[in-house]
Amino acid sequence: MHNRTPRMPGRPAPNRAELDARFTVELASALTGARRRALRDGDRQIDTAHLLHSLIEADPEVREVFHGGPRPARVLGYLAQRSIGYGLRWRGSVEDSGAVPVIRARADDGWSPSALAALEDARHRAASHGEARAAGLDLLAALAADPECRAVEVLSRAGVDVRWLAGRVAVLTADAARHA
Repeated sequence: MHNRTPRMPGRPAPNRAELDARFTVELASALTGARRRALRDGDRQIDTAHLLHSLIEADPEVREVFHGGPRPARVLGYLAQRSIGYGLRWRGSVEDSGAVPVIRARADDGWSPSALAALEDARHRAASHGEARAAGLDLLAALAADPECRAVEVLSRAGVDVRWLAGRVAVLTADAARHA
């Protein structure tokens, strides 16, 4: 079967060992799930909405962020609609919020430019609090920091105040760092 997710010649997708070296187990699982979801949906690239969907499903720390606020089920409901509703306008287009222009050159490996920018931002966030591997909360914070990405559009449609979300992630990340 032909793989519908484009790849740059000579640049294979990260293998499991590479994912394990850069990301926690939960985040690596979410990235694998996002790739699967994009393929199943017939999307050209893995975008930030795919990342958000898989992140909420795969990472209990990310689901914890929503306690005391919007329920993750509401966000997942909007994400599920992407293949049958408003997300159809995204089909065939490349997500590029312009968040990090330097990343654009690498976008042909199957990830949207915005998704790549979020992954890089997550790695920088992890490093800033002394972690060698990015976790789901790092990626969630990175997604929330890009007001033009599809993940933020989904969160907003689900009634999530993205500033509240970013603040909640910061509190949980700081608490985790203090207890480590």
